[in-house]
Amino acid sequence: MAVWALGINHTTAPLDMRGRFAFALDQIAPTLHALRGNLHERAGVSPEVAILSTCNRTEIYCAGEHHEMDPTIEWLAHSGGVTPAQLRSHAYSLEDAGAARHAFRVASGLDSMVLGEAQILGQLKDAVRVADEAGVLGTTLNQLFQRSFAVAKEVRSSTEIGAHSISMSAAAVRLAAQLFEDLTQIRVLFVGAGEMIELAATHFAARNPKAIVVANRTLERGEKLASRFGGQVMRLADLPARLHEFDAVISSTASQLPIIGLGAVERALKQRKHRPMFMVDLAVPRDIEPEVKALEDVFLYTVDDLAHVVQTGQAHRQAAVEQAEAIVDAGVQGFLHWMDQRRVVPLIRQLNTQADEWRALEIARARKMLAKGENVDAVLEALSRGLTQKMLHGALAELHAGDAQARERATDAIEHFFLRKER
Repeated sequence: MAVWALGINHTTAPLDMRGRFAFALDQIAPTLHALRGNLHERAGVSPEVAILSTCNRTEIYCAGEHHEMDPTIEWLAHSGGVTPAQLRSHAYSLEDAGAARHAFRVASGLDSMVLGEAQILGQLKDAVRVADEAGVLGTTLNQLFQRSFAVAKEVRSSTEIGAHSISMSAAAVRLAAQLFEDLTQIRVLFVGAGEMIELAATHFAARNPKAIVVANRTLERGEKLASRFGGQVMRLADLPARLHEFDAVISSTASQLPIIGLGAVERALKQRKHRPMFMVDLAVPRDIEPEVKALEDVFLYTVDDLAHVVQTGQAHRQAAVEQAEAIVDAGVQGFLHWMDQRRVVPLIRQLNTQADEWRALEIARARKMLAKGENVDAVLEALSRGLTQKMLHGALAELHAGDAQARERATDAIEHFFLRKER
């Protein structure tokens, strides 16, 4: 069985390139079937598949009889509207041990923009659940991911990998505090109601802003989130008309196109008489048109901009990183051992089947001899001799082969398997 992984992330691809390959959670299942169907059509295989897609990465994990990296790259490139060569220049491709190590590091937060962050583990579990429900996961990938969850748990319980990390949401609050003298006097708008927005709202709510409003496509979900922080809810369709009311706007939706355009922000600034606006776009693809960043009174940050804020305290974390990497290495070795055992399972089954056939033949022969009234000792002697001859036939034939090299290999193998002394 072969395992391979293909992906792009915040270290290999710019934000707009990552946006081309972002899949919303409800898109994953049909995308998995499309990928599997394409690989079957092109390579004649139907591998196990899973897709992890977050604001910082899109990764495909596959398992099958043989590595099929090229067809996987071509499919992903086509889905993002780029050439395979363009994708290769931003992607990483990994096989077997490399793929396992990467999955374990991702689950443990070692490959995250925020070192040691815990959110990625939940996102990975969601990806596995969707693949399982879609019926495309399989034994090998399930084993890979279950082991990655166990490694992540050990890393978090045995190291201080996340003790000094600053989350994206905390970084956003820190930047807002640098712009506004008093955060208790600002009005904050959260666009979306997913996990990223929930985390951001939690951090901003702790600073007691003047108002919290959640804008979402479905009012019910928006109301549920807003009620947690004593906030209000509004329809996403009302956003352009009310944008001027807010000093800070944090957005993270699954929209494939920007929902806050340059024109809407320009109009809002005029109504605000050019009082500054703080904006954070946590979405991939972007929720806020990139041209907004050029406006004089707007301070717009993307997930990549926040990377410079969260990369702090590296020296304090180095010892924890080394300890975590050792845990990952042990996990990889365990998975590879499991893979090796899986490879010999068919051979073990064949040996057992062959032995059962020999045993059945000799028992049938012995019963016939007994039915004829032959001596029991003679029957047992014949049965044991028959089994012995069948088991040794292949080995003896190799020893009598004409090829000297083959005889030498057979001799070594026979001495190892048949002539070992009991210890």
